[in-house]
Order: sequence, then structure tokens, then C-alpha cells
Amino acid sequence: MASLGSVGRNSHKFERPPFNTSSSSSSAPTNSSLKSNGGGGGGGGGAQGQQHSARPKGPTSNSRRSITPTSRTRALPIDYDPESERVRVAVRLRPRNADDPPDADYAECVEIQPELKRLKLRKNNWSSEAYRFDEVFTETSSQKRVYEAVAKPVVESVLEGYNGTVMAYGQTGTGKTYTLGRIGREDPSERGMMVRSLEDILASISATDSVEVSYLQLYMESIQDLLAPEKTNIPIVEDAKTGEVSVPGIEIIKIRNLDHFLQILQLGESNRHAANTKMNTESSRSHAILTVYIRRSANEKEETDTSNGNHVPTVRKSKLLIVDLAGSERVNKSGSEGHLLEEAKFINLSLSSLGKCINALAENSPHIPIRDSKLTRLLRDSFGGSARTSLIITIGPSSRHHAETASTVMFGQRAMKVVNTVKLKEEFDYESLCKKLESQVDRLSAEIDRQQKLRENERGELNKLLDAFENSSAEAEKRFLAKSELLQKENARLASEMKEVLQELDMQKQQNKMLIDEVARLVTSVKNTKSLEEENARLESELNDVIKELQNQKDQNIIMHDEVKRMEMNSKHIKKQDNSAYQKVLAETTQMYEGKIADLMKQISDIQVSLEKNEVENSRYHKALVDTTKMYENRINELNQQFEEERARAGEIEEVNSTKELLKEYQNSVQVNAKKEINELQMRLQEMNQLHETTANELRLLSVEFKNLESEKATLENELHYVKQSLEKEEKRRKESETELLNVMKGVPESEEDFEEKVSYMHEHLTKKFSSLQNPNNSNRTRETILSQRNTITKICEEVGLQKILSLLESGDLDVQIPAVKVVANLAAEDSNQEKIVNEGGLDALLMLVESSNNTTILRVASGAIANLAMNAMNQGLITNKGGAKLLASASSKTDDPQTLRMIAGAIANLCGNGKLHVILKEDGAIKALLRMTRLENTDVIAQVARGLANFAKCESRRFMQGHWRSRSLLMDDGALSWLVANLNTTSTSTRRHLELAICHLAQNEENGRDFISSGALKQLIEISEGSAKEDIRNLAKKTLRLSPLFRKELRSE
Repeated sequence: MASLGSVGRNSHKFERPPFNTSSSSSSAPTNSSLKSNGGGGGGGGGAQGQQHSARPKGPTSNSRRSITPTSRTRALPIDYDPESERVRVAVRLRPRNADDPPDADYAECVEIQPELKRLKLRKNNWSSEAYRFDEVFTETSSQKRVYEAVAKPVVESVLEGYNGTVMAYGQTGTGKTYTLGRIGREDPSERGMMVRSLEDILASISATDSVEVSYLQLYMESIQDLLAPEKTNIPIVEDAKTGEVSVPGIEIIKIRNLDHFLQILQLGESNRHAANTKMNTESSRSHAILTVYIRRSANEKEETDTSNGNHVPTVRKSKLLIVDLAGSERVNKSGSEGHLLEEAKFINLSLSSLGKCINALAENSPHIPIRDSKLTRLLRDSFGGSARTSLIITIGPSSRHHAETASTVMFGQRAMKVVNTVKLKEEFDYESLCKKLESQVDRLSAEIDRQQKLRENERGELNKLLDAFENSSAEAEKRFLAKSELLQKENARLASEMKEVLQELDMQKQQNKMLIDEVARLVTSVKNTKSLEEENARLESELNDVIKELQNQKDQNIIMHDEVKRMEMNSKHIKKQDNSAYQKVLAETTQMYEGKIADLMKQISDIQVSLEKNEVENSRYHKALVDTTKMYENRINELNQQFEEERARAGEIEEVNSTKELLKEYQNSVQVNAKKEINELQMRLQEMNQLHETTANELRLLSVEFKNLESEKATLENELHYVKQSLEKEEKRRKESETELLNVMKGVPESEEDFEEKVSYMHEHLTKKFSSLQNPNNSNRTRETILSQRNTITKICEEVGLQKILSLLESGDLDVQIPAVKVVANLAAEDSNQEKIVNEGGLDALLMLVESSNNTTILRVASGAIANLAMNAMNQGLITNKGGAKLLASASSKTDDPQTLRMIAGAIANLCGNGKLHVILKEDGAIKALLRMTRLENTDVIAQVARGLANFAKCESRRFMQGHWRSRSLLMDDGALSWLVANLNTTSTSTRRHLELAICHLAQNEENGRDFISSGALKQLIEISEGSAKEDIRNLAKKTLRLSPLFRKELRSE
């Protein structure tokens, strides 16, 4: 077998893993081999074998592990066992199936002894060899038991911070994908290691931990992202310092729960490449790697960063790889042809590289050929690195595959000798600390912003208060100016009045003395009567009060006199000021005070009226005392009148004092406000001057810029003239290049047979390959012709350029278009050129030719080029989005040339292999066009139509099984089922296989059951299950009949 030829085929003594180790880390573990005693009848007891030394654990192992600048290696525990670092290998035997018929000579090729952890492989009836593994599982072992023995220790190690790998290796069809990737939605007991690993991981982590996954496939040495299928040919990046391998650009998704992971896993499985071979109806054609990234906080006490005193937490980052390798296969057994054969070559090549690395590691070779394959680079840490690795090898019981089973067992034996250096990776969690500090900074910034807003609001309120105060001050200033003007006039009047008041006060003083004498006399005269005594006492007290008030009034009059003098001086000083505005304000203030004084005079008159009323009352009282003395009564009235006058005068004096105080305050405020206004006007004048200077400077700059723009305009005009001349010269050179291109392309062979057409899906190419094996001379000549043609095409592309070749497709000359489209078709036959052709607009040009050209040769070659481009999934979507399916369907009705129709049918058949495009193909009439092209009854065209219907039915069946499609098949409305039934028994063997597959896949859709019964397709399905030449198709038909309730009911009724 191509993939395992380098893995221990020349050895007949098979070694087992070490079981006895010394306490020293450098001690060599023993390795015994088990071999039967020979002789007739088979198995005997196991014999002791030889010892071998394990790989030394030295400093060189550090070059293959992932280290970060902040990582720390945890010391190993005291009870550390070196055996735990060895690759653990388990073997699982799958049950027999219909593809494993019993053989009389080798009925029991494999014998499992799980209690001894041993496997016996019989070479014949008298010879067998025994091998010991870490775990041995029979065909009845449950998924749970296999997981707990193989993967669970690795998962627990990953949760502790170590890297881990779980990998499945074995022949195709032995149950690797079932063991690892089984989803088990209906039956949880069927779940594989991927689902169970994530279930344990999610159950063990805390809310602060994170789990992320990526899912990629290695398909034909090209890394593709299964979670983002548009990402293809992703490069591998290796850190030059740490040696860590990474795949940048892949989709990494954070897992929320188990259901979320199941959806992601199902999405990845639906995008994985699979095919139908003789060995397996759903054979994986790529290596799938599920990577689980776990980030957990360390349980130990957080260390302290001495530089700033912050607690820096530690975090453990680990990685779990679950690798589902594609099955190794022999081409003569799997029946791979065409593109499947190319896939098988790449699969066996990568597995062979992996085997070479395992051999080199097991033999302690100084050179490990890791770079021979992308698979070995991705698994660099799993074998000989720092990861804890468990390998499960799957084998089948059939004696037909004895050689493959022995090779798989030897691979496991070699892998058991590989020793890894397991390292615990801890890092300071600066990311969490940064997030914490960033949140604090954000919180403090928000607080600062809030404080600034508060200050701005307070500043705004203060400005409002200041404006209001300024307005009120202006109003008060106006009022004070009016009052001051009024007071100036009032001061003159008050001065004269004060003189009169002082004179009257002197006279009143004299009169008071006289009154006091008179009262004393009256007191003595009325001592006889009690009432008069009481009255006299009251009057005496009142007179005392009046005397006191008069004395106080006198003092106030003196003060008022001084104040009036001072006010006269101030008023004279104010009169000297020349400010007309100020005088106007004083006039208004004077008017206001005149009104105020008028109000005061009115109040005084009111008081006098009230006094008169009091006098009337007093007169009544005095009348009561008329018996005592009339003279006393008259005298008392006079005293009362004098008293009221003095009281009124005292009120006026108080009003004058308050007016003086207001005038003084107003003068002070006017002076302060005048200074402020003058300062503000000066500042505004300075600002206006600065603004004027700035404007002048900007005007000068604009003038300079205008002159510069004028000069640049002249320069650009000169450059434009030069560019025009250059374009004219370039146009001449382009015409010369086109003429030269036509001359070069005349060297391209004109015969259709001289061009290589990559349509690898066509059956005639397969027959050519088998005929070339029978006639080596013809094969060599064909290969030389193809190489010569490729060299010619490459030379044309290099000399002329792809863009110019594509531009010739738009020429109206057939002599130019035909050679150009042939060159493009040959370039499209190479995968490396397809992306370049699409990016340069080649697909659009080809579709334009299919739409507009009526030339048979152009239509045939352009359709073949589109068929080559349609082999790529990304190009399929572009073709349909640009209306390619509709154009191909329309082109099929324009010609009856069989070769042209063969190319068109091949292109549509490739598009049918993409389930996402089925509805568009149906709407664009591509399915009807396929069936319509069979009108010529050409075998090559019918073969392509059958392949297209098989691709369509297979993709639709897969979508139905996954729950994405629940309706009747789109093929039913166009009569595809009737055509399949009618042509099932009238076509060639290779075409019949496609027709049988199409019928089987259509039957898996339960909504198509009534159509199968009414069209007679059910009978054909029964015949396929019994008489198909392909066993996998027979099994598929039997399975469909068994699982369909409608079919079972119909068969019972018959």
C-alpha cells in the first residue's frame, strides 16, 4: 500500500510498548514481542522478545513545543510516570458487514483478546502473530467505553493545562469517522469522541473560562476551513522563535453550549469532501482536524507584580486536537477513477509522510522529515512534541484485507515507541488585567466627563445669573441715575427747609420749657380731684416721651444738617461732570425721587388727617374735663398739634437719611460698572484688531495659494499633453502586440485532439488510461504530446499575458477568437490557473461567447472551459450567479453537435454536484436542458446526463437526510424519473452505475414514494437491490427499501 510502505514491512518480530520503567528519566523501557510457536492448528502462547531503548528526553525536545515569553513550566509531581508521556495506542475491530464474505481459509483473520490487551493476526491456518496494545476493543465495544479508555484521559489532561491529541488511523471503511465524529442526535449512545469530549469539557469549566473550536480539512494538500468553506488554500505559519505551528485566517467560534457545538460540527461535516467508492459509500476524501482551544484561570494563588503592586492572574491555555484521518486504500480495491484517483494519491502520500515521521521518531533518527507534508506539520506537536497523544487504529475482520490490516497494526506498534515531552503551559493573564484596568479607566473617564458636564452646567447657570445680574444692574443704574437727579433738586429744597426746621425746633424748645412750667402749675391746681391726678400722671408720662423724642429729633436734625452739607458738596461735584449720559440718568432718578417725595407728602397729609381725627377724639376727651378747666383743655390741644407736626417732620428727616444712603450706594456702583464697561470695550477693540490682522494674513495666504494653483494648473496641462502622447504610443504598441499574438497563436495545434481537455469526469478518459496501460508506447507518446502542448500554452501565456489573451475573446474575427478560446480552455484545465482566469474576467468572457457565438467550435471549446472551471465549488456559485446555467441551457438548443452537447452536459453535471444551486438550476431550465440533450441518443451525451442526475439526486438526498430539504424532489416535475427508468437497461455499464445511484438516492426521499410506485421505479429499485453489479449500490438499495414505510407497505400488499 502506497501510504504505509515505509512502516516496518521488513520486520517479522513486532514490538510491544514498554511496561517496566526505572525511576530514572533516562532509563530505557523494555519492549517485548509476541509470536506464535508455529505448527499446524494456529495459536500458541506468547514468547518473550527483545528489549529496546526509548527516545532519550534531552534538551532537543524543547524545540518542538510551544512556548510564550510569559509561559511557565510546572514541575512534575513526585509520582510522575514516564509511561504517561508515551503515545497511547488502542485498536478497535469493526463488525463484519455485507462486504466481508466468509472465507474458508481465513475465516478468523483477527483474534481479539481484550483481557490480555492482545491481538492475534493470522497469516494462514498454521501461522499467526500476536501484538500487544494499551487497549483492545472488540466489535461489540460501546462508544462510551472506547471514549473513556482512549480519549477521556487526554481530555482530563487538557483541562489541567496540557496539550492533547486524539487521532484515528486505519483502512478506509473501518469506522474511523464513526468512532470520532458520530453526532448521535437520535441516539446519544452512538456519539463519537468529538461530542463526548466537548460534553466533558463544557461540564468541567467555570463561567470565567472559555472554549473555542476550529474545524479544518486537508484536501489534496490544500487546507480548507470547514466552518467557512470560502476560505481555501490557507497557509501554515511557523513561529521562528518558539517553533509553534498555527493556521491564521481560520474561523474560530466560541462555544456556548453542547447544542451549539452539535450545530457547528454538523455544518463542518456537511462541507467535508466525501465520495462513493467500492470500499465505502461515504468515504472521507480529506483529513479532518477539530481543534478545541481552552482558556482557564489557574487555581494557584495569583502572583504579585512588584513593579506596580497589581495582582497579575495566571491563565492556562491548552489545545485539544481530534484528528480524523482519511482512510488508506488500494486503488485496485477501491475502484477509484479520475478525480477520485487523484484524491487517493494525495491521501496515501500524506499518510506515507506521517509513517516516515513515526519511523524516524521510533528509531531516534537525528532527522525527522516533518516538512514532507502539511499533515505532518500540523501534527508536529502530537508526535515527539509536548502534547499527550492517544491513537486508536481501526481494522476490519475480512481476510481479503490482511495486508492492509497488518500494515495498520504495524503503524500502531511503531507509534507506541514515540515519547512526547508533556509540558504544562501557564501564562500571566495580562489580557484580563488589561481589560480590568481598561474598565477602570473607562469608569474614571466617564466620571470625569460627568464632572466636566456638571461644571459646564454650573458655569452656564452662573453665566445666566451673571447676565441677569448685569441686566438688573443696568436697570438699577438707570433708576439710580434718575433718583440722583431728583435728589439734586430735592437737596436744595431740603436745605432751605432744614434751616426753617432748625429755627422752629429752637422755638419749640422754648415753648416746651414754657409748657413744662404751665403743666407743673396745672398739676398743682388739680391735685384735689382724683381723676385729674390720674390724668396728670398720664399726661406727664406722655410729655416725658415727647421730650425724649424731641431731644432725639434734635440730635437727628443736627446729623441731618451735616449730611445735607455733605450732600450739597457731592451734588456740586456731580454737577461738574461732563458726561451727558450720566446727567440724563440723574434727571430720570430725580424725577423718580420727586414722585417718591410726592408720595411721602401724600402720606404726611394722610397722617395729618389721622392726627386731626385724633384731635377730634382728644377734643371729646377734653370736653369731658370741661368741668376741670377749659384753659387746660386748650393748652393740651395746642400741645397735641405741636406734637403731630414734630412727628411728621421727624418722618421726613428719616426719609431724607435713607435717600442719602441709596444715593451713596448708587454712586459707588455706577463708578464700578463704568470701569467694567470701559475695560470690556477695550478688550473688544483689541479682539477686533487681532481679527482684522488675522483676516489680512489669510487674504495674503490665499493670494499665494492662488498663484501656486495657477502654476500647478500649467504643470498639469503639460503632464496631460505628455500622457496623451504616451497613450498614443501605447496604442500603437498594443496593436503591434496583437499582431504578434496572432502570429504566435498560429503555432497552437488546430486539431481538437491536440488539446488537453481536463474533463476528468468523462468516462472515455478512463478507458484511455486503461488502454495506455496495455500499450505503453502510446501512453508515452500521449504524455509527451500533452507536455509539449502545456509548454506551448505556458510559453504563449508568459509572452503575451493572460489579460491580452482574454481581450482577444471579444474580437469579432473568428480566426482570432478560436485560437484564443482554445488557449483559455487549456489554461482552465489546470487548477492553479482557474482563480487567475476568473479574477481577470475570463469567466465573463466565456459566458459571453456561449451567449452570442453561433460557431460550433467556439461553443464547444467555451463550454469545455466552463466545465473545467465548474469543478471548483467557489466557481460554481459564480457561474450560476452570472446566469451561466441559463446560458448553457439556451446554448444546448442552438446545436445538434454531439461533442458540443457533451461539453454542455458535463458543465451542467458539475453544477448539479452543488446542493445549494439546485433551485437556481431548476429555475434556469438546466434540468430540462439535460433531459432534452438526450434526443440525439449519443452515448457520451447520455453518460454526462446520467452523471448530472446522479450528482443532483445524491446532493438532494444528503440534504434530505440532514433535514435541510423536506419536499418532493425537483427532478420529478421534469420527468427525470421516467427517463431514468426507461434508460436503465439500454445503456453501458459505466452509465448504468450513475443511473442506479440516481434512482437509489431519489428513493431515499420519502416525498418521492408515490412517484416511484406510479412510474414503476420501485420495481427497478428492487431489481437494483438484487442484481446490481456494484455491491455498495445493492446495499444502498436494500437499505432504502428497508427504511421506507411506504415501500414496505407496497411490497407486503403485492
